[in-house]
Amino acid sequence: KERIEPKKARVPNPGILAVRVANEEEKQMLLASDTRKFFTEPHCNGYPAVMVRLAEIEYDEMAELLNEAWRCQAPRKVVEDFDKSG
Repeated sequence: KERIEPKKARVPNPGILAVRVANEEEKQMLLASDTRKFFTEPHCNGYPAVMVRLAEIEYDEMAELLNEAWRCQAPRKVVEDFDKSG
């Protein structure tokens, strides 16, 4: 969701996805790397996530972001078992 007008409710935007990142350092690195792809909003301050413009990101890069998002949220044992299986 995004806020189109100040002080109005956020509205769904199918062209944007919020993605969890490992920490604030990674968030800042992504934001600095490409402002066409990655951005944030004030309500995300202090939260390890970035907003991604889907039309601007390549499939492989998005797949890597989603993989890393899963890894930073999944239980360690699940990640270890997944790594062993692949």
